[in-house]
Amino acid sequence: MSKKGRVLVAMSGGIDSTVAAMMLHEEGYEVVGITMKTWDYASAGGSKNETGCCSLDSINDARQVAVNMGFHHFIVDIREEFGDYVIDNFVEEYIAGRTPNPCVLCNTHIKWSALLKRADAMDCEFIATGHYAIIKEENNRRFISKGRDDRKDQSYVLWGLSQACLERSSFPLGEYTKPEIRQLAKEFGYEELSKKPESYEICFVPDNDYRGFLKRRVPGLEEKVKDGRFINMSGEFLGLHEGYPFYTIGQRKGLGGGYKTPMFVTEIIPESNTVVLGNIDELIKNGMDVGQVNMMKYEKLTNNMEATTQVRYNDKGVLASLHPAGDQVRVEFFANVRGIAPGQSAVFYEGDDIIGGGIILNSNINI
Repeated sequence: MSKKGRVLVAMSGGIDSTVAAMMLHEEGYEVVGITMKTWDYASAGGSKNETGCCSLDSINDARQVAVNMGFHHFIVDIREEFGDYVIDNFVEEYIAGRTPNPCVLCNTHIKWSALLKRADAMDCEFIATGHYAIIKEENNRRFISKGRDDRKDQSYVLWGLSQACLERSSFPLGEYTKPEIRQLAKEFGYEELSKKPESYEICFVPDNDYRGFLKRRVPGLEEKVKDGRFINMSGEFLGLHEGYPFYTIGQRKGLGGGYKTPMFVTEIIPESNTVVLGNIDELIKNGMDVGQVNMMKYEKLTNNMEATTQVRYNDKGVLASLHPAGDQVRVEFFANVRGIAPGQSAVFYEGDDIIGGGIILNSNINI
């Protein structure tokens, strides 16, 4: 075994995880590559050909790099583990009128669990991924901080990782920018890899059509929820819609026409199959409740602790005061926030460091 240790690297076949494996190998770690098969597009029933992290091409790309560099590579089928939890939750959240973030759920409950389980079986001390984030340690606690590349920072989707997971995790790309990683791929001799495009899709929704996915996943859904009502903030009828699960907070397109001002989805009421529309100012909220909170930098929150709170991926965040109450946190923003969507993640930052995060429970609070 290498003096630096044995590390299990999650390799999707994309540039980021591949370069992470190359870097650790060059640094003297004993690398074991693993590619997790989480989903197959044929099961999704979409129209797009397989691409991305679960495709045969991506698996072969990851394996070929391992062969070229001389380290072991394994393919692990976790479709059953992934499907039962992540996909069922994805469907259930939309049926409940919320907007889920499956990447957060996968990281928190599936991917790290699967990686650590295989790491133990293969005598690997650590696991590594190609995320753009940094792990720090203070006062015997490990926590995630934003990656150096602001445009690629992925700390937001990692707020749910436990201390036990962070103790054995490594993010080799955290101190690098995406252009630097592309250049490293070239220097390693992988010109084509350096040009590989980004993938922003949900892995099990290959055509980015989550509405079509829901219809295929829940037989009869379309018929059951059709002809729901659009209403305004005063309760006045505005027209009929296709069904509340097919709309998200902040949505502007696909809402019909004839309005005097641009309209947005401001609230979803699943019990009555109702979608509330309002103008852009009616999307504004200045408070919310957050549940399923996971603490990182500190063991617990103190009342009135201030934090920059991010309510969606690539959101800059707004300063807020945090008020813990049992297993929930009331968040009071110091500035108005538009488009808070129940089901999405709220992540609390102190500078670049994650204090903690949780799932948004509501967006109807006005402090």
